[in-house]
Amino acid sequence: MATLAFDPALAPARDRRLLAGRILGGVGIAFLLLDGAMKLAPLQPVIDTMQALGWPTGSGLLRTLGVIQIGATLLYAWRRTSLIGAILLTAYLGGAIATHVRIGSPLATHCFFGIYVALLLWGALWLRDPRLRALVSNR
Repeated sequence: MATLAFDPALAPARDRRLLAGRILGGVGIAFLLLDGAMKLAPLQPVIDTMQALGWPTGSGLLRTLGVIQIGATLLYAWRRTSLIGAILLTAYLGGAIATHVRIGSPLATHCFFGIYVALLLWGALWLRDPRLRALVSNR
């Protein structure tokens, strides 16, 4: 298991890794908060998209999905709960992937988009959190 002791020689690499993780995480958080806010409104393009995906278009469902998405994103954004937030967002994105697979959307652009977002979130968390790196190390 990797030690978390301070090594001055590793400080620049650690700082770059932390900065990269915060930037990537910030991009993912901003995207998910914007998407969740669009569901809370609910905007006409969101209603049209939900209808095309075969989901009910009632504002209650859209607002519920928006609250779930924003709540999980805020858990991810807060350092102490970022792991549970990442797990919840992965589950949420899994539902989006299943929806696109069910209706036969293109794989690379629609079906795998949830995978791309999840990889961004988990990659950012891996860069920011030495405990996660130690847990999933190749050793």
